[in-house]
Amino acid sequence: MKTNCKWEHPYKPDPAFSKRVAYFSMEFGIDNAFKIYSGGLGYLAGSHMRSAHDLRQNMIGIGMLWKFGYYEQIRDSNSKMKAQFRERFYSFLQPTDLIFPVKINDHIVKVQAFYLPPETFGTVPMYLLTTDREEFNDYLSCTISYHLYDQNNAARIAQSIVLGVGGAKLVEALGGVDVYHMNEAHALPLAFHLYEKHGSVEEVKKRLVFTTHTPVKAGNEERDFHLMHQMGFFGDLGKEEAQRISGEYNDRFGYTPAALRMSRKANAVSQLHAKVSNDMWAGIKEKEEIIGITNAQNKKFWADDKLQAALDRDDDAAFLARKRELKSELFQIVADQTGKIFDPEILTIVWARRFAGYKRADLILRNRALFYALANRPNMPLQIIWAGKPYPQDEFAVNLFNELVLATRLSTRAAILTGYEISLSDALKKGSDVWLNTPRRPKEASGTSGMTAAMNGSVNLSIDDGWVPEFAKHGHNAYVIPHADLTSSEEAQDTHDHKHLMEILQDDLLPTYYNEPEKWLQIVKNSMREVSPFFDSDRMAKEYYTRLYK
Repeated sequence: MKTNCKWEHPYKPDPAFSKRVAYFSMEFGIDNAFKIYSGGLGYLAGSHMRSAHDLRQNMIGIGMLWKFGYYEQIRDSNSKMKAQFRERFYSFLQPTDLIFPVKINDHIVKVQAFYLPPETFGTVPMYLLTTDREEFNDYLSCTISYHLYDQNNAARIAQSIVLGVGGAKLVEALGGVDVYHMNEAHALPLAFHLYEKHGSVEEVKKRLVFTTHTPVKAGNEERDFHLMHQMGFFGDLGKEEAQRISGEYNDRFGYTPAALRMSRKANAVSQLHAKVSNDMWAGIKEKEEIIGITNAQNKKFWADDKLQAALDRDDDAAFLARKRELKSELFQIVADQTGKIFDPEILTIVWARRFAGYKRADLILRNRALFYALANRPNMPLQIIWAGKPYPQDEFAVNLFNELVLATRLSTRAAILTGYEISLSDALKKGSDVWLNTPRRPKEASGTSGMTAAMNGSVNLSIDDGWVPEFAKHGHNAYVIPHADLTSSEEAQDTHDHKHLMEILQDDLLPTYYNEPEKWLQIVKNSMREVSPFFDSDRMAKEYYTRLYK
């Protein structure tokens, strides 16, 4: 048991980053062994915690200790996707005597904080909250911290209360902070807790900042206002006061617009996303302009040291040899999961991210005959690997994953992998030649997987969305699919994007890889060199202090 907890770091904070900041996130992707994340939002938060540590920032992280994590993605007897939920135990976490009462549905729930020491994974000090304490709570209360993104509405509301209010009480026990940072609006009860404590929205705004990651209005969290009020999402505030200070008067309460109204500053996660967000929320007069602080990932964690060393000394032979080793290591995973032996000499494309309709995992297979004709050309073949976790309740996305299993079952050049977590993501980025990204523009807020792929010598082939417009130069460090007409139907946009994707592959990318290896290598090296330092999370962590916390 860690007792006498206080605000402390293993370093003296850099004077440039001396403000005390508490960073609230529903998920953190810190290490493959620590199953408290689902995907990109968590990867981003994990990289932020690492960079904040390396820069000696005066920050702590506050999240949830999920008993069953998100889910394990396994296969059934027909190789289709299956979600498995398994209880987790972490010997590296320290229970603390920080235990707080939180009122949920007129019932007192005890929340205990567990401590993640900075030396464990190289992060700032982190506190993970749980209600799964049988000595304090009844069974239903214990289940609140069971599942990340629980499908039950009441459970999701309760989780937000635990993170927001429990996290706020943790901060107060540690002596308070200068800035509360909500990474997405899941911790929104924090804002109402601060309002009750300080008495006005103006006082809340002095302390609260907010990052939005969602570029589609329908994707921003909404829940039934009356259920939220009944469960204590707004603390002890009456309905009318909760509506007045949040500006949300509808039966469906929007988390993001309320967070925008109650925060001093808010940011989007790429420059294009900032424009999309300001347009999307233009009707909210009480908010400040949403600024763009482009997401980034921690290069020290994600980049292959040997590949980077070969690049730094301009040793092409060592670079190519190391890339071939990394491809072979990835192909061992492919063989283990699918029984397919891939060839390291063949150009290999990877599409890997959360399965969701707008991300269009199957765009390249829109014309299967054309794809397989291209993949099996004797002089310029290609291999492709898919990986990614859908939300387990998203039937469309799960069915799409399973359709790809069936579509690739007999192919020697295509495979789909399960278990898309940090270690597999790492292997895919290091072992791929091309990182394929096909969202329906402009629905990708950032798309940080392409950054870490570029850090490992994988060339982005992408829709010009999210972070890509800030980085990509077609034919120089990436390949960019031309813009579709956004006023046209989704069917027409898909047709346009597929046509140009296949043309780039057939007429440009594949001929360059096979017929002009020196030119291809230069594109790979340009990509690796130009992704840093701007898309390293050290830059992002600095920018949050100078632009959002200031």
